[in-house]
Amino acid sequence: MHSAPRGDLSPVDVLTFRRKLIHWYRAHARDLPWRGIRDPYRTWVSEVMLQQTRVAAVLDHYERFLRMFPTVFALALAPEAEVLACWSGLGYYRRARMLHKAAQFLVAERAGIIPETSAGLRTLPGVGEYTAAAIASIAFGESIAVVDGNVERVLLRVTGHAEDTSAAGRNFIRIQAAALVPQKRLADTTNAAGDHNQAMMELGATLCLPHSPLCLDCPVRDLCRTRGEHVTRPRGAQKSHPAAYLLATRKRGITTEVLLERRKPHASLMPGMIELPPLPIAAVADREPLLRLRHSITNTNYYVAIYAQPDSSDRALRKAIRATADELLWQPVPKLHALPLTGLARKVLLRLDLMSVVGPENPKRSVDSKE
Repeated sequence: MHSAPRGDLSPVDVLTFRRKLIHWYRAHARDLPWRGIRDPYRTWVSEVMLQQTRVAAVLDHYERFLRMFPTVFALALAPEAEVLACWSGLGYYRRARMLHKAAQFLVAERAGIIPETSAGLRTLPGVGEYTAAAIASIAFGESIAVVDGNVERVLLRVTGHAEDTSAAGRNFIRIQAAALVPQKRLADTTNAAGDHNQAMMELGATLCLPHSPLCLDCPVRDLCRTRGEHVTRPRGAQKSHPAAYLLATRKRGITTEVLLERRKPHASLMPGMIELPPLPIAAVADREPLLRLRHSITNTNYYVAIYAQPDSSDRALRKAIRATADELLWQPVPKLHALPLTGLARKVLLRLDLMSVVGPENPKRSVDSKE
């Protein structure tokens, strides 16, 4: 492995590492719907969804998204609001917007054909180094390393290298990851580079855990210099923030409508998405909420309280809403599933039985999604 920093695996170790890892992966990999396919579009969708999102949450959205938008052309032609509505509950909505823009770019500039190399994929809107490498190796077999947090943790533990966020530390990880990736070999049922990258991510996600790694089950424990005893930097403490929202409903004939607010198009967080109207904390100081829940976004825990007007004569909460009239909209309950709701709004409406998880075509069930 060239003259890289101390802690490298030897060439012999590299071959042993690959062999042990891939045998384990083929026997123990989770059965996930985006694995074992050769459709670059489906691989692309899955990789974008999986960024900073739990696999369980992606499973709830992946197949539904592909039913709505089965091809690059279907996605490109869809209105953005429809794409965001289908994405609702996955969070980090910029991902959905950029996926949509990239599909439009592909249709306009490349007749809908997805580039087969990581360099070509980097030309698409919103596709960075990680996503490009993942698609190129998994869908097309390119011999390029995919490095996410799981892979980095595996490499640091195996090599015994200290966590280092400097340029030199990042370069060390890139060198180690690149040295382990096998050359491009594609067959009907195997993809050397793509399978290796998925195996590395699977190892970090299921065994080489951030805390209490399952070293006894690890296929490469004999090559690991730390066996899980690896000091990592302490993570920043979660922030806490109180939040209050209004739940206002009305009847229109036999239909119930819910009052919602559209976030400003230039908002720094979730622009254009639809939520329950936020309330100033001071406006609810002496009121008892209808519902309390915790909602996490990145490193912040929001302790949310939902307030309802006790009767139609109590207008204080409606008057406390800071949104302008054109930002507020009444929406029928049967149409809520088709709106680009924020994850929190969707969670609240599900908890209060005002909407189903994915709309009328599927049975109603309870779900606790994370933004």
